[in-house]
Amino acid sequence: MKIRKLSIFLVSMVLLASFAGGVQAQDKPKAKEKELTLEQRVADIEAYMNNGMRVKDDTAIKAEDKSPKSKIEGAGPGHNAWLMTSALLVLFMTLPGLALFYGGLVRTKNVLSVVAQCFGIAGLVTILWWAIGYSFAFSEGSPFLGGTAMALFKGVDSAVGQGAQWVSNNVFSMFQMMFAIITPALIVGAIAERMKFPSVLLFVALWMFAVYFPLAHMVWGPGGYMNGLGNFDKAGIKAIDFAGGTVVHMSSGWSALILCLIVGKRTGYGAKTFAPHSMVMTAIGTGMLWVGWYGFNAGSALAADGIASNAFTTTTLAAAVAAFVWPVLEWILKGHPTVLGFCSGAVAGLVVITPAAGFVTPTSAVIMGALAGAVPFFAVMYVKKWLGYDDALDTFGVHAVGGTLGAILTAVFASKDANPALEAVIKNGLLGEHIKAAGLTIGISVVATVVIAFLLKFTIGLKASAETESLGLDIAEHGEEGYGGLQTFVE
Repeated sequence: MKIRKLSIFLVSMVLLASFAGGVQAQDKPKAKEKELTLEQRVADIEAYMNNGMRVKDDTAIKAEDKSPKSKIEGAGPGHNAWLMTSALLVLFMTLPGLALFYGGLVRTKNVLSVVAQCFGIAGLVTILWWAIGYSFAFSEGSPFLGGTAMALFKGVDSAVGQGAQWVSNNVFSMFQMMFAIITPALIVGAIAERMKFPSVLLFVALWMFAVYFPLAHMVWGPGGYMNGLGNFDKAGIKAIDFAGGTVVHMSSGWSALILCLIVGKRTGYGAKTFAPHSMVMTAIGTGMLWVGWYGFNAGSALAADGIASNAFTTTTLAAAVAAFVWPVLEWILKGHPTVLGFCSGAVAGLVVITPAAGFVTPTSAVIMGALAGAVPFFAVMYVKKWLGYDDALDTFGVHAVGGTLGAILTAVFASKDANPALEAVIKNGLLGEHIKAAGLTIGISVVATVVIAFLLKFTIGLKASAETESLGLDIAEHGEEGYGGLQTFVE
């Protein structure tokens, strides 16, 4: 009897516990994820396909809302893929493009020194970019320099990031890093064959903080002083620069002129021949630069969209026209078209169209290409001789003159037919704004270069000794010979 009562009691407890558990489960029902409406899903697709504005908003769409809010939170795979590809193309411009382009233009005994400078700058700038450069350029701060919010790449992950609706922050940071690498590498052309390797690296490190990071923020950064599209309703210079006419080419070109003047001429300049040792190498490098430039310009649309396709088209037209005009002028004035003329013209055309690529029509690009083949040609062929400076590989004539020309022509030819976002800035009057932007860019580049160059000149020195120049920087500074000692050095 006692056993039966105990059994009834235990069964009752088990049933009671089961009932209580069931009630508790009913008290906390599993939350259902809210289903997106058909309108919301269509809006997501349209925004992605058109590189449209995305708004994180989980509220229901009202019937009167003509623009449903995007619900996609990650990066758009197609746009992300295009920017990763573009970043690789821009790196390809420096390594090996620029290294070969410059390497072919110097004497045999200095080829490896140019290659070493390109590689050294790539490594140095990458470290600076990760440490603080990206944050200085693209985080919130003052109108002249960003803050430290993204120092050491804090928060730089696969979430959608700076300046693009559908591109990951880490991908955008790598794309912009490639711009930061090639810009100081361009300066190498002006001081080739005579500046000491440690001085080159230290100059670049200081120059990035004094010139590049501030300019990149002012032109492209949030609230930047010269960011006409991103800062239109605030005080400042309302200029536009699609892919780096001011930030890359003007800054490096004008700095290159000042640096080559302070470093001094190559030993024997004016008395000896300093002919390129391999135009084949230079031509190959030019082809690599041209191919890589599509990432530079079309990639700056930050999406695989209609603006990118227009930039792709205008880049092709301007480069090809300039590559034709330059050697034709040589043919008329010098008696023959040279391969160096074809190469120089192509690069000049690419430089001039850079700030305008996504802002002008194809016909305007053809006109800009013709001017790119003519104006830098006269700067390289005549102005350089008149003034007597030793810009070894014509960085000033092509990049400073071409970049400044491109910045001004961008204001002249910018059209809302090419880019609807330009309507407000065009009404504001771009030409005056671009003249001010060019003046500020030149001022920053020149003043900073003077200070840095003289600081190094009176401390560690800038110019290699006459003995080192005679021996060649390859063997003297790097302990290597680019041709295994089999090629006769040309003085």
